[in-house]
Amino acid sequence: MDRIYDNCCGIDVHKKLIVACFRKGSKQEVREFGATTRELLELAEWLQTGGCEMTAMESTASYWKPLYNILESSDLNAMEVNARHMKAVPGRKTDVKDAEWIADLLQHGLLQPSYIPDKDQRELRELVRYRKSLVGERTRELNRLQKMLEGANIKLSGTVSDINGKSARSILEYLLTGKSIDEAKYDEMYEQKIIAHNLKATQEQIIDDINGVMSPLQRRMMKELLNHLNELNVHIKNLDDEIDNFMKPEEKQASKVIQDVTGIGNTSAQAIISVIGTDMSRFPSDRHISSWLGLCPGDNESAKKRKSGKTRKGNSLLRTTLITCAHAAVKNKKSYFYAQFMRISAHRGSKRAYVAVAHSMLIAIYHILKDGVVFKDLGAEYYNQFNKERKINAYLKKLKALGWEAPVVAA
Repeated sequence: MDRIYDNCCGIDVHKKLIVACFRKGSKQEVREFGATTRELLELAEWLQTGGCEMTAMESTASYWKPLYNILESSDLNAMEVNARHMKAVPGRKTDVKDAEWIADLLQHGLLQPSYIPDKDQRELRELVRYRKSLVGERTRELNRLQKMLEGANIKLSGTVSDINGKSARSILEYLLTGKSIDEAKYDEMYEQKIIAHNLKATQEQIIDDINGVMSPLQRRMMKELLNHLNELNVHIKNLDDEIDNFMKPEEKQASKVIQDVTGIGNTSAQAIISVIGTDMSRFPSDRHISSWLGLCPGDNESAKKRKSGKTRKGNSLLRTTLITCAHAAVKNKKSYFYAQFMRISAHRGSKRAYVAVAHSMLIAIYHILKDGVVFKDLGAEYYNQFNKERKINAYLKKLKALGWEAPVVAA
């Protein structure tokens, strides 16, 4: 078999050990290095001295990232490959080391590189992921606060729409002083706009809901929890500013245009751009990006029996972001996505319907970024415009099965 690279290196990455097989023509040299920065720099220097044309490593957890960054900064060509692709190549002997097998496949051009974005996009992705983790932590703390309030028989969630809003926080801070809210105090807080004027509950109901029985220990715990929530809000706000400042002008523009898609807000748009970037040329079609993300339905069918339509695993950040956007999109009953969700969920269930909506949103994003088109919601009545006669006949059959007969019109 022809050689694609004369000088190349296959690298087997472990947590504390790096095994490198450097191929020079038909000869090879295997060395072991530690995982510290000094030893990784020694590996890069060894490859530079030997004139290495390309390196390849398996995507093992996150252990490959420091090595990839050092090879990239040393102007060495590197590719990260999926272990599943290597296992699909036949001919491996059991006594061959992983590094030697990777080097052999690399030398003959049998490895398919995974997409690795540039350094700026990787750093943007890290910022977005960290913000998402903080938002998740804030949600968990709000759930703890809600349980704590229920334990004190304070029905605040039934009074205000946002338990983390200004009205809820003002009420909680007053309750933590150990005082109760009567009609006079309510009127005072209402006049000072501490209690919002748009609350649907009556004054009597609000007073009954927020006056509970709170022990001294519950007050101390709630103060600590509210302080933690304040800190999280500050950190999330700082990260929002950092992400906005870090994004390039073309990324900001791309983030802005995809917000035209129903259900996508600024935070979700930033997360989407941090994963897929702005250049769609690496995806030949919308099917390729759907497959890469794992949002395209599987096709496992045998003897005309459908066994499973489960989707593959994809990028967890983008997948969860799009599923969240799908939940928001279907709340708009005038949108195309709402009609799609209702049509699919009726016979496939809501979970599959949300995935289908997320898939449609991804296709829309792909064409917006690649073709420069403007998103236009087709509306909830879009499906009803097709096959009207067939749908009418189907409904008539159902009515006939229920005993309804169509009236005969005299000629």
